[in-house]
Amino acid sequence: MKHQIAMFKFTLGNGQSIGPTALQALWVRACQSPNVSVGRQTPGFGGDTKPTYSLYASQQLENLPQVELRLRRLLEECKLSASLISLHH
Repeated sequence: MKHQIAMFKFTLGNGQSIGPTALQALWVRACQSPNVSVGRQTPGFGGDTKPTYSLYASQQLENLPQVELRLRRLLEECKLSASLISLHH
């Protein structure tokens, strides 16, 4: 498998969460590739009270604007209110 980098990070609305299996399935659909991974960072001390989810893929992932559109649509379909941050340029 090729080296993966974080493509997106996001937090969810109050009281919302998504498990790793569901998040992986959603990210696979958005990327249209099985060669992706996900991560979840639990909040530390201080003001941050929500976990941050990270979505990883190969640097060679094609058509990132379309991937982002699919990702946003899939999150909406799951009734998840995500604050999505794009990490790619």
